[in-house]
Amino acid sequence: MPWTLPSRPSRRSLLAGTAGAAGAALLTGCSGGRATDAALTIPLERRMRETAVRDSTRLLERYDATAAAHPALSARLAPLRAAVAAHTAALSLTPSAPPSPSPSRSGGTGAAAPAPAASGEPVPPAPAEALTALADAERSLSESRTIDLAGAPGELARLLASVAACGAVHAYLLTSNPGATS
Repeated sequence: MPWTLPSRPSRRSLLAGTAGAAGAALLTGCSGGRATDAALTIPLERRMRETAVRDSTRLLERYDATAAAHPALSARLAPLRAAVAAHTAALSLTPSAPPSPSPSRSGGTGAAAPAPAASGEPVPPAPAEALTALADAERSLSESRTIDLAGAPGELARLLASVAACGAVHAYLLTSNPGATS
């Protein structure tokens, strides 16, 4: 059996392929790629910010529901809730009023019945379990935001990284001393 060389593409087809790729690269470069990139980045950033604001708002509602169900935890939760409100404002595309304080609680003594959080999940009846549930929500959102970093534009990525780190710290603080109520 005679030995044959494998077929090779002709020089003409190689040049045509190379010219096609180079031409596409030149056309992309000539089109002012920055304008195209900006047109794609703005809607992406808007969508990412809207999602982040919605998630932060849900977390604020969880803080409010937990504080309403366990008034003894209000003082402990207040600074963390204020930070989440500040994150919500920072992530928002529109300037907003200063973050509102958590709703006031009136009267009532004794144990509160489990209050449903805005997400539909009830607040656990035991304070330690309520703090753990809130820490789990913080941790989950922090992990989600960390994953979102890969697709986020520069400034938003930095902001999401900072907010995700804060969420991880909040989760730690909420569970570091579960026996403490204030």
